[in-house]
Parts: sequence; structure tokens; C-alpha cells
Amino acid sequence: MRRQMIAGNWKMNTNLESGKALAEGLAKHVSGKDLNADVLVCPPFPYLQAVKAAVGNSGISVGAQNCYFEEPGAFTGEVAVDMLLDIGCDWVILGHSERRHVLGETDEVINKKTKAALAKGLGVVLCVGELLEDREAGKTNAVLDEQMKGGLADVAAGDLSKIVIAYEPVWAIGTGKTATPEMADEAHAHIRGWLTSNYDQSAADAMRILYGGSVKPNNAAELLGQPNVDGALVGGASLTVDNFGPIIDAGLAQSGK
Repeated sequence: MRRQMIAGNWKMNTNLESGKALAEGLAKHVSGKDLNADVLVCPPFPYLQAVKAAVGNSGISVGAQNCYFEEPGAFTGEVAVDMLLDIGCDWVILGHSERRHVLGETDEVINKKTKAALAKGLGVVLCVGELLEDREAGKTNAVLDEQMKGGLADVAAGDLSKIVIAYEPVWAIGTGKTATPEMADEAHAHIRGWLTSNYDQSAADAMRILYGGSVKPNNAAELLGQPNVDGALVGGASLTVDNFGPIIDAGLAQSGK
């Protein structure tokens, strides 16, 4: 039985005031509830500390949207893992499609960041997913295999417990298009099979695999109800309590299925 995770990726949105208000609203939303799932919010770098303070002891975790793989030093504009830990981050999102396809990050770079985070004990939400042309060409599984192999290169089985995989079909991110629950579960099952082949069955069974791509209150329950879907990485719908709250609730209802 895997514990669900409902993660909000705020991307390059909010300001100080609205970010704090959103965090406070989410903390109020979960107040008094049995948090049998992990709830995570990932605001932009400038607001991490303010959001961390705003969620307080609500049980909501805070993560970053990126990190660098080097130790602190002369790397202008980058943020080290030590810095994220210093302000109380629990997780970092790595390999998001926007980092891959807009900003040009390679599997090699993503792997370096993954290993740097794991070495310091920072949890990793590792994103994988195919482009529309990949799916239309029948290459979804091949793309997932390549990204899993690249992202997890030289990652020991013992470190997998600090990793969550997020499957995000690129064609469904911010487009309003959503993979059907069956399509999502099929991709998740393939990822689990990859883990079985490259690690072992117990590692595959334990791995949490989130779905991301136009998750909304009206489709969250059905998506999260699939046997291989262990939560959601939510973009646009994570920016309001009215939208993200019901998705959290759907995760709480499914956790431990």
C-alpha cells in the first residue's frame, strides 16, 4: 500500500502576498484532516521561506522547483541543495518537461542534480514524459525507458525510497488535454515494469508514481483511483485553494489503496 502524494508546482507564478495567502489557505484547508497522504507545495525560489512559514505545522511540505548539482560556490544564478535544506525544503522537482524542452536540460544534467539531492537527503520528484509526436509515433515507452535510465543512472536501490516519479505527458501539460485514466495507468505500469527489470519487484511495488497533466477537481478522483497512480503533480490547478483543495481531498480518499 503506497501513500499518495499531492504536489503543487506553482511554476513562475504568485508574488509574496499571493503566495503567502495561498499557503495559508491550503493550511486552513487541511486543518483537522487526517493527512494520510503527503501534501507538497513548490513555490518559486524567492517565496520558499515565506511559504514555509505560512504552512507552519499544518503537515504540508515545501519543495523547490529546481536545484544545481555543485557544492556552493561560484555558480551565478544557481541554488545549491544545501541552501534548500537550510530553509527547510523537503523535496525538489527535477526533470520537469519545461526544464527539458524549454531550458534544454539533458538526462545527464538531471541525473547529476538527482544524485546531488539524494546525497544530502533531499527528496526528489523526478519527472518523465513524452512529447505528442512521441506518442503519435508509438514511442512513449521508449522515451520513458530512456528518461528513467538517464535520470536514475548510478542511483542505488537504497536511495529509491527518497524518490517519487512523476509521469507527465508533455502534450497534456497546460493544454487542457488529459491522458485518460487508462492511458495514465498504462504508462505508470510501464514505469513500474522498468523498475522491476532494473532494480527489483519490491522497489517497483514501493515506488510512488504521480500523474501530472491538466489534473483538475473534476478528473482527480478517477485518475487517482487507478491502481498504478499514486498521486498527482498539479500545475495550474494548484494556484487556488478552490481547485487544489478538492484534489488534495481526492488524494486523501485514495491513499493506501
